[in-house]
Order: sequence, then C-alpha cells, then structure tokens
Amino acid sequence: MEHKNISLADQVFARLEADVLSGKYARGEILTEMALCADLGVSRTPIREAAHRLAQEHLVELTSKGITVLGVTDKDLSDIYDIRMRLEGMAAALAAKNATDEQISEMKETLDLQEFYEAKKDPEHIRFMDSRFHDLLYAAADSIVLYDTLVPLHRKTQKFRKASVENKSRAEASLAEHRAIFDAIVTRNAVAAEEAMKQHVINAKNHITKGK
Repeated sequence: MEHKNISLADQVFARLEADVLSGKYARGEILTEMALCADLGVSRTPIREAAHRLAQEHLVELTSKGITVLGVTDKDLSDIYDIRMRLEGMAAALAAKNATDEQISEMKETLDLQEFYEAKKDPEHIRFMDSRFHDLLYAAADSIVLYDTLVPLHRKTQKFRKASVENKSRAEASLAEHRAIFDAIVTRNAVAAEEAMKQHVINAKNHITKGK
C-alpha cells in the first residue's frame, strides 16, 4: 500500500471501509486475516485494528470463522437518509449564517466543476464533486459535532450515490438542487437553505429507493 502522512492502520481501515461500502465484498461474505494481509501487503496487526473499527461501525461482524461482511442494509440506508435530511438541513441553515467568502467561493467552484464533468459524462468526477460540495457545506456550518456526524453518514451511501450520478436525469436534478442550496447560502437565507437541502436529500432517497 502507498504510505502517506496517515498511519498504516488508518490506511488499511480506509481501504477496507471503502471496499465494504462500494460493494466489493457482498453481505455475508467471510474475509480472513490471511487473505486480507496478502491482498493489502500488510501484517495482521493493522488488519485486526481495522476489523475492530469496522465492527464498531456495524459494517462487519467478528466471528470465529473470520470477518463477516454486513455492509449497509436497506433499513440502514433508509435510516441514514432520514437522519441526513434533518441534520443536513440544519447544516445548510448554519452554513447560510456562518459561511465565509472563501468557503462560498470554493462551493461555487465545486458546482461549476460538477456541471463541467456532467457535460463530459464523467461519473467518477461528478461523484467526487458531489461529495466535495457536501463536505464544504458541512465545514461552512462551523459545527465540529455536525461535521463529524455527517461525514461518515454521507460516506456510507457512496455505493448508492455512484448509481445516482450515472443516471443522467438524476445527476442533472442533483446539480440543480445543489445550486438552489448554494443560492440560499449566498443570500444568507437560512430557512430557504434548510428547505432546499431537505428536499435534495428526500429526492436522493426517493431515487435510490425506486431503483432497489
């Protein structure tokens, strides 16, 4: 694995979490430490640490047979979107009050890039810009508690958001919804920002639910 400025244990956790959330490992699949060590080129220690952290997130279960993949169930997904609707609405309202000029500029640049990649039909970059917009908004809310709560929730929907951005009509609608949220933030209209964000999350959930 590539070593960066984060610990090896954190790198292993991030990789395994991404693989579980992306659907690389199916629900019920049993992973062994030996196989994961060989796959990632690391010792058992960071694998075990990552497995325990994933178990704390209820993404896997540690059993005598190995690491059993749980992933995100349909009920989990429904709960996540319902919680996100309320908390992201709050975050959008706070962002309308607290966002700095620099944060607003970064959000605008991100939306412009999202539109650019939509025109190029580049789903990977669209998804990245979608995530970046939400991340910037969470930061602009200026609440560490909200940020630390929302980032992992948003990350847990990555598999389903990938399907959404590959749907042209939903990708276009999502961008329009982002712009409505952004416009409310720019005008410092907390009520409009909250309502626009809630509707955005509801629309995202409805689209995913229809496709399941």
